[in-house]
Amino acid sequence: MIKITLLGTGLMGGPMARNLVAAGHDVIVWNRSADKARAVEGATFAETPAEAVAGSGIVISMLSDGPTSDAVQQDALGAFADGAVFVEMGSISPAEARAHAERFAADGVGYVDAPVSGGTKAAQAGTLAIMAGGSETDFARVAPVLEAMGHPVHVGPVGTGQLAKLANQAIVGCTIGAVAEAMLLVEKGGADPAAVRRALAGGFADSIILQEHGARMTTGDFEPGGLVKSQLKDLDNVAEVAAGLGLTLPAVEAVTARFRRLMTELDGAGLDHSALYLELKDING
Repeated sequence: MIKITLLGTGLMGGPMARNLVAAGHDVIVWNRSADKARAVEGATFAETPAEAVAGSGIVISMLSDGPTSDAVQQDALGAFADGAVFVEMGSISPAEARAHAERFAADGVGYVDAPVSGGTKAAQAGTLAIMAGGSETDFARVAPVLEAMGHPVHVGPVGTGQLAKLANQAIVGCTIGAVAEAMLLVEKGGADPAAVRRALAGGFADSIILQEHGARMTTGDFEPGGLVKSQLKDLDNVAEVAAGLGLTLPAVEAVTARFRRLMTELDGAGLDHSALYLELKDING
């Protein structure tokens, strides 16, 4: 077991840190809101990012976005241990990941971008889907640690982990939109939405989003697992990458506009992304 730092102990980072502790690692935690870091039992609390990363062989970031991660990295530059590997598990753009990797390489620090999917339930259960970009050597060093939090798969060089996450978020966003429309259709048509979900189980239309988010929609449970504002941030990153590749993604563009309306016009930023159902209901009066 090695010394590991986890920066960011919020909805996702908190349970991820607890799983690292449960796996027997020596875990150091830092969070901008100190009480969230202090709440991770069995971990050592650090007052600053620089204090947190000192001496750690692996430093994991689970922060809200690229600029936030960049700022925390800047706060800790010079404090990283020789030969450490920085693992970006938050969702940032592929370009940001490549830029961060170049800066770390200049200081002799390895870099793996390894964003996750599965939401808070998977974070708690240690079953996250983990998409990792980086060198084979760096991935091999961090893979045993990542396995305490989920199922890591190496998908290519630096930046491709974030690219895989954007593909994931494009699928998630579009599927949430489709499930919302399906649930409203059956509800207004007089069928029992829960019974319809059971009827569709195992068929081509079945998915975790249909079963879990469909239930959220019809029961009105929008406590955040995956935030609307985070979903929109990722969809905006999809649009940026697509534009750079000369691609038009019509379904992604349409659902992005709906998430933006949910956040800006309907005050939905802090809701679960399944709350796109509320935007659909608003459209329909």
